Amino acid sequence: MFRSSLRRCATQARSAATAALLTQTRTALPAVRRQVLTSRSSIAAISRIASITRAYSTEAVAEQNESESAPSAEAEPQVRFADLQGIHPNLLKPIINDMKYDTMTPVQAKTIQPALKGTDIVAQAKTGTGKTIAFLLPLLQRMIEEDSTLADRNARRQARSDDIRGVILSPTRELAEQIAVEARRLVSHTGLVVQCAVGGTDKRSMLHQTRRQGCHLLVATPGRLNDLLQDPGSGIDAPNLAALVLDEADRMLDVGFERELNEIIKCLPKPEEKVRQTMLVSATIPDSVIRLARNMVRANDFEFVQTIPENESLTHDKVPQHIVPVSGWSQVFPSLFELLEREAATIKETPGAMPLKAIVYFNTTALVELAGELFYQQRQNAKNDGSPYFSSYVMQSKLSQQQRQRAADRFREARSGVLLSSDVTARGMDFPNVTHVIQIDTPRERESYIHRLGRTGRQNKEGQGWLIIPNSSVRSARRMLQGLPIQQNSSLSSAETDVAGGETTPHHEKTKALFGALPRSLLATAYMSMFGMATDKLGMAEEVNEWTRLGWGWEKPPSVSHSWAQKLGLANAPGMQFSEGGQRFGDRSGGRFGDRSDGYSSRESSDPFDSMASNARRDDFGRGRSGGFGRGGSSGGRSGGFGGSRSGGYGGKRSGGYGGGRSGGYGGRSSF
Repeated sequence: MFRSSLRRCATQARSAATAALLTQTRTALPAVRRQVLTSRSSIAAISRIASITRAYSTEAVAEQNESESAPSAEAEPQVRFADLQGIHPNLLKPIINDMKYDTMTPVQAKTIQPALKGTDIVAQAKTGTGKTIAFLLPLLQRMIEEDSTLADRNARRQARSDDIRGVILSPTRELAEQIAVEARRLVSHTGLVVQCAVGGTDKRSMLHQTRRQGCHLLVATPGRLNDLLQDPGSGIDAPNLAALVLDEADRMLDVGFERELNEIIKCLPKPEEKVRQTMLVSATIPDSVIRLARNMVRANDFEFVQTIPENESLTHDKVPQHIVPVSGWSQVFPSLFELLEREAATIKETPGAMPLKAIVYFNTTALVELAGELFYQQRQNAKNDGSPYFSSYVMQSKLSQQQRQRAADRFREARSGVLLSSDVTARGMDFPNVTHVIQIDTPRERESYIHRLGRTGRQNKEGQGWLIIPNSSVRSARRMLQGLPIQQNSSLSSAETDVAGGETTPHHEKTKALFGALPRSLLATAYMSMFGMATDKLGMAEEVNEWTRLGWGWEKPPSVSHSWAQKLGLANAPGMQFSEGGQRFGDRSGGRFGDRSDGYSSRESSDPFDSMASNARRDDFGRGRSGGFGRGGSSGGRSGGFGGSRSGGYGGKRSGGYGGGRSGGYGGRSSF
């Protein structure tokens, strides 16, 4: 019933829109636009024109890609904040006078006016499109409408921790902090008090500040808010809640917050006791988000706002994507260093080019820690011998909130540098001017690849995507990334060198020396972490054991316990070394970042909700769309398409394709 009502609405809107467009003339179009911009009902109708039940696959998360051939990009109406009706002047002052914003982004223009009507909102919007202000302004306005005294700065004195009027939920600490900063800027001319409650920070300190200063708007992560509401001694309550916002709703479900969300709703006033506005914002609309919407929004008083145009490309077609296959892990880090040095040199020789600013993604926290130490050693050596080096930053879940925030701020402010990260920065985090996204090994899910790639090519700036994968991951990469416009790249000599056959390069020798200077416990922990996500564990064992010998200079790989190996099916794997007393080498990491590590155990790397795959529409990756993220047919048939059916495609059926069926294609072995 929920979905069918959306479809009826979409059909009616399409019919009305088509009829209107046929009768409009080119000369009348500017007047029509002006009329649309000043009419709430018109904008609301526009938001329903798109197919509102269209569940974009998660490549919709990739940042806005305005194709030169798309006429809608040129015709996008400009709406000025100063022309907004129904917003208190004290909320507009900081936007216009302090932030110096004049016109809204398309997402803001489509979202703000429908939300001001007070109906519940389900909005599909990408990150990096100004959506934070799009939901903040209506939320703050509703709070002021219900209590006009909040528009005056004197209201700060009456703020209380047990009378919260607005709540915003975010899936990550970093995104919650960003939203809180933006909210504080918007309320600077009002009496509204904003507080932030996230996991990984001192709860007692947060409660002390909130009780002392009061709180009207609370920005929180679901886990911490649920903890506060369940704790009778916290003093946190929202009996007069005016509005609730769930940002990145799909991501909240992805990381397993559904239980916390349901418990939070039980702690809030029932709709029949206190009417509140709920705004649910999501980059994708899989079945899980629709199910959440059924539970949280008012079925008889909601509006779906589609901010992604039908003719907008859902892929990062403008971002070149390269795959670098290597025969084993011994070539991964030498290839990474060679790529960074080459790209930095190329940029330096290109007039007007932005300096190199790269994010390198790893699949485990232990590998992020290992890479952080490796880059530190490389930088220390470079200062002595004068070779190129990079300022590096580390972001992973084992770090404290303060360490993560400090790293994020430093990389955000840096003109150039390399951020070594787990998936904690793949969504929501905004880092300007990222030129390169480099992914090491195949991500866990197709969505992760898209989310990570979305950190570059933002705001119409240029960017590049690189994927370096060892042989053991080729099969899973071909299956997972089928149809994507990824091109094989063989320009890195470190990737083409036969290390097992005795060949070497300067980058191999330098990297081997760097590994030799790292703590053995750190290397052992990284070694063990790599088996957790491997589908071919025996193949992984062969590769990483070879890596310890050829890449680290060890005679034997780290020792592991028999019980650990038994659980992973590695008890009979050739080359494995077992400790006598069942000792697990590397249970504590001695890395520079000072956090205990138990290998493959970080929250973002565990990727809970395995059952989500059966509910989410992850198979809608552009199926049936020419040139989309397809799986065969017209979708995967483009030249250069990863897994497509034509020449040049990774996994293509003809010659030249990575993994092609004829001789000469990399991966033409029987394993494919």
